[in-house]
Amino acid sequence: MATSIVTSVDLKSLPLVAKGKVREIYEVSDSTLLLVTSDRISAYDVILENGVKDKGTVLTLITNHWLNNVLPQHVPRLKHHLLSLSIPPTLNISREDRQRLRGRSMIVNKYRVFPVEAIVRGYITGSSWSEYKQKGTVHGLPQPSGLEQCQAFPGGPIYTPSTKAPMGEKDENITPDQARQIVGDKYADKIESLALAIYKAAHAYALERGIVVADTKFEFGLDEKTDEIVLIDEVFSRFWPAADYAPGRDQKSFDKQYLRDWLTSQGLKGKEGVSMTEDVQAQTSAKYLDAFQRLTGETLDQALAKLEQ
Repeated sequence: MATSIVTSVDLKSLPLVAKGKVREIYEVSDSTLLLVTSDRISAYDVILENGVKDKGTVLTLITNHWLNNVLPQHVPRLKHHLLSLSIPPTLNISREDRQRLRGRSMIVNKYRVFPVEAIVRGYITGSSWSEYKQKGTVHGLPQPSGLEQCQAFPGGPIYTPSTKAPMGEKDENITPDQARQIVGDKYADKIESLALAIYKAAHAYALERGIVVADTKFEFGLDEKTDEIVLIDEVFSRFWPAADYAPGRDQKSFDKQYLRDWLTSQGLKGKEGVSMTEDVQAQTSAKYLDAFQRLTGETLDQALAKLEQ
């Protein structure tokens, strides 16, 4: 099914609540939102000028797969915000806009968002590797000496939160104790334990399908009616092919690490106004599609066809 690259949604029929690097959020009602994932892509906190075909659809449908097909079996106490992938016919959205939103939008419950990113790292890579080389710590947590780049943490995955910065600003790595000060004692342990449980379940599931989930970033909200913590937003990020995994070096990647590597090699890291070449666009899209098929067991076209049923 041929689709165009959607870098801007810009719905006029619903109030815009927020526009992030990739996501646009619209108000549907007092209690629900429409989340739309565009094909925009960012690297090193900079949004590229052009997008990646099918990226937003892949991320949306993988999130649905995790939330409704995988995690309920392994983390049964988990509550999430997703209501539907289908836009209600009662919403005043044009046929053309509905087609653009197909497969990349979610109707979700609205919750109060905890202002931290709940990051779980299974392997020492990225910013955690950089910090470790300088200080022997990860998010301020002391680590054993002698770790290799991309090695699994000897004691298992670790909880390494960050601040949730406003648009245009950078998240800041913080310690679990600092996160506790932000979210409060009542919720800190629950957020940490849920994040670790979700990561461990997903890591085991993906590994059986040839994918290493290196680390991930979760967001949680609070259902103020029931005082329950709720998983919101997309889930899971850095994927490596298991067959090629070896500690001591950078890994091949299913996600935008390929783009980061290209930007670095071209001297474009962190620069504004950069456009990907057609080859980089195509290669990045192919990696997302490969990960999608491995994780879900179906092609993107097959998954989209189910939305029509």
